Amino acid sequence: MAHWLMKTEPGDFSWDDLVRVGREPWNGVRNWAALHHMGEMRPGELALFYHTGNERRVVGVCRIVSEPYPEPGQNNPRVVAVDIAPAYRLDHPVTLAEIRADPAFAGWDLVRQSRLSVMPVPDALWSRIQGLALAGAG
Repeated sequence: MAHWLMKTEPGDFSWDDLVRVGREPWNGVRNWAALHHMGEMRPGELALFYHTGNERRVVGVCRIVSEPYPEPGQNNPRVVAVDIAPAYRLDHPVTLAEIRADPAFAGWDLVRQSRLSVMPVPDALWSRIQGLALAGAG
């Protein structure tokens, strides 16, 4: 099962918004690499929910709850959306500064391609972020 990271501007749609609505389409993505990643998503997979802007931190984990589907109103079948639902909030959000300071993340897209809004998270990095969240909470 794959893991993902999905970025959002918290002023537009935040973790608290996702918790409040319970399920939401993840749409509006136009970067072809990010759309390709979304096309690979499958129900049941988990994604890090990342606040951009002034926060720049992973705040929670969401679950992919639909197959990718053509985004309504778009005339290009490559422009897809997926539905997500909250899984759990991180006890300690993991900041981009913490991630950049850890050499384990040096080659990861979040560090190398900062504008990419949806990306895979290798298993080792997923575990590392979960560990950082637990360590910061203690």
